[in-house]
Amino acid sequence: MANQIDSSRSLAFQVKAGNQSTLQRDLSGQDLYYVEARQMHLHQKEAITQEGLGGSIWRLPSDEGLHLHGTDLAPFPLGFFNAGLQGDLIHTLVTLALQQAIDLHEIRVELSNHYWLTGSFVMGTGQGHVEPTKIQVDIVSSAPAEQIQQLVQQAMMASPAMNYLRSAMHQNTFAIYINGRRRPVAGVQECQGPDAIDPFIAHANAPEAMTSELNQLIQKLMTKEEGQIKAASATVDGRLIRNVLGHGVWRAGQDYAQMETWLEMPGTTHFAYRSAVGSKGNAPSALALLSSGIAFCYMTQLSRYIENMKMDIHGIRLVQMSPYEISQGCGHAMPIQTHLFLNGDAPETTHTQLLEIAAHTCYLHVTAATAHEPILEVVINSKNELN
Repeated sequence: MANQIDSSRSLAFQVKAGNQSTLQRDLSGQDLYYVEARQMHLHQKEAITQEGLGGSIWRLPSDEGLHLHGTDLAPFPLGFFNAGLQGDLIHTLVTLALQQAIDLHEIRVELSNHYWLTGSFVMGTGQGHVEPTKIQVDIVSSAPAEQIQQLVQQAMMASPAMNYLRSAMHQNTFAIYINGRRRPVAGVQECQGPDAIDPFIAHANAPEAMTSELNQLIQKLMTKEEGQIKAASATVDGRLIRNVLGHGVWRAGQDYAQMETWLEMPGTTHFAYRSAVGSKGNAPSALALLSSGIAFCYMTQLSRYIENMKMDIHGIRLVQMSPYEISQGCGHAMPIQTHLFLNGDAPETTHTQLLEIAAHTCYLHVTAATAHEPILEVVINSKNELN
């Protein structure tokens, strides 16, 4: 199985077509998003993500930029999360509008996430922090402004991705497998369920695209932020601030939303994503992007700490189970299970400490545990209507 991202082929593709659940189709019900991910070369990662039981399966890659000594061939983890937030809000808006016979011509979203880190990777004292997400929704419609305002409020409540931001999940659980054997965790809550299957065992062969038609799902763009890249320090004096910016668009008749995300740092690359809108499923769902981003972000913390501390640990793989629900118009992101597989000759306590430290520094696990109401602005037909 290849250990590097092949930039000559499609970055993301569909591995298997499946049924769209009522969660996506009708904004009702519950689904479990199942992410199997592995570390590849340096900070490159690959996820096989299934959209619920019997749902479609997608291959999604991630990388880090040059500031983290990555190869910058695929989107960074926080970009996946930003795109997933945008896409799920757009999908929810369009689906609710269809249900209520509201005519929408265009939706544009601008979304920014703000994170900061204190402490030191080297000392094991790193701690991630998160600020409220800022969202601007710009809608073009012939419907009355009051109706559009109500639609946006309904979508903000019904979107499981928005609930991930506004609700604190303190029940996220972990399991660790060291050299093939499950061992007790320390400093985090333990998964009580059965063992997960190691992705190395579950996937003997590399994933293959079932069709060449869906070839623009994720793209590296030519656009870069101005300036020269500077390497990130392993130790922080004060705050290390990370702002992730993104914008997305959907137009009437499209069965996908198109998003773009980037890290607000000199020299960083912009990436584009598509997520499914409606019932065709010709792109990953936004929740697939979001769920994969969470797994990728956690894996980056693991690999960075291994790199900085020169640990004899390798072969990072994980299985992440992310349940989502929409009931009576309210979306819910429920506690995540993470099963971490590690190999190496480092002491067992070093492996378990690594799991805990990464959970504390992963911005997206911190986001899950922190309740922040998004800061929302709504613009209707180019007129500011709601803050």
